[in-house]
Amino acid sequence: MATIKDIARMAGVSTTTVSRALNGYDDVSKETKKRIYDIAEKLDYSPNAVARSLVSSKTHTIGVIFSGLKYTGGKDNLAFEILYGINDRANEMNYDILLFSTSPSKQRIKSYYNLCKERNVDGAIIFGLKVDDPYLEEVITKSNFPCVLIDIPFSHDILGNVTTDNVEGVRMAVHHLADWGHTNIAMINGYPEAHVSEQRLTGFKQAISECGLAYDASKIFDGAFSEEGGEQAMFRILDEHPGVTAVFCSSDLMALGAMRALDKRGRKVPDSVSVVGYDDIILSSYCTPKLTTIHQNKYEMGWESAKLLIDMLEGKEVNHNVVLKNELIVRESTKKLR
Repeated sequence: MATIKDIARMAGVSTTTVSRALNGYDDVSKETKKRIYDIAEKLDYSPNAVARSLVSSKTHTIGVIFSGLKYTGGKDNLAFEILYGINDRANEMNYDILLFSTSPSKQRIKSYYNLCKERNVDGAIIFGLKVDDPYLEEVITKSNFPCVLIDIPFSHDILGNVTTDNVEGVRMAVHHLADWGHTNIAMINGYPEAHVSEQRLTGFKQAISECGLAYDASKIFDGAFSEEGGEQAMFRILDEHPGVTAVFCSSDLMALGAMRALDKRGRKVPDSVSVVGYDDIILSSYCTPKLTTIHQNKYEMGWESAKLLIDMLEGKEVNHNVVLKNELIVRESTKKLR
């Protein structure tokens, strides 16, 4: 097996020069780099990742930390599409990824800094944090490990974030309902500890006002971003506000639960009640009726997160706050009122 010494001998340079060339340092001339690359390729040289990290102080590995990851029977592909995007961008830039799962209880035992240090990663992407999770305070105020947050808009010199425009997404959904004649609209939100819940409620309030409708806080229910939560919230809406003609749900899973509740009560969607979701999970285009929803490009969220983190690690000029656009997908679960 070829070694760095073999390349150095054939190239007529020192092993340090070979190492710095292979790790992309700028103090090695282009001609020397090319000669070293050509020899390395000819010898089928594969650098040892540990040895490379000793030279460059970098492992070219990023951590991907999912908090509160739950099994949904394959119905919700949000986390996986984000992961695909992260993986593709990391591969393009010759970075490896390590996947971690965490929870608030785990975060109290092992800090974000210690997790990254022990696993020898250069930085991390975190998805699924709640606003009261220990890791959030740490990455904002204490940690010196570069980090990108998904769906939580905080930033500083080594902290960035990628999110979609949650306010605008909900505005599109509510305007769609209002344009189709709905004036009695309820909302099933996620849970208060999620930043996107706060943003989506803000968008709902804005849209209700823009459409000339009266905001009624009693028509806002939490569904915990789950199918069961959406079902229970819909039962309460039917019991407490039987005149509601449309419901906006802050996730497709909750919308599926809401439609299940309506079916159990003999209320046909959309003839009796129109339902709009958020996320555009795969199942939303296969359920009956097919779900009108706000499409988030989950793959792009992951891709942009990895790009932002790697650019920060490599000292490039970056926009620390990346906001992606959403799209309204009109299907069969909403209906115009006469």
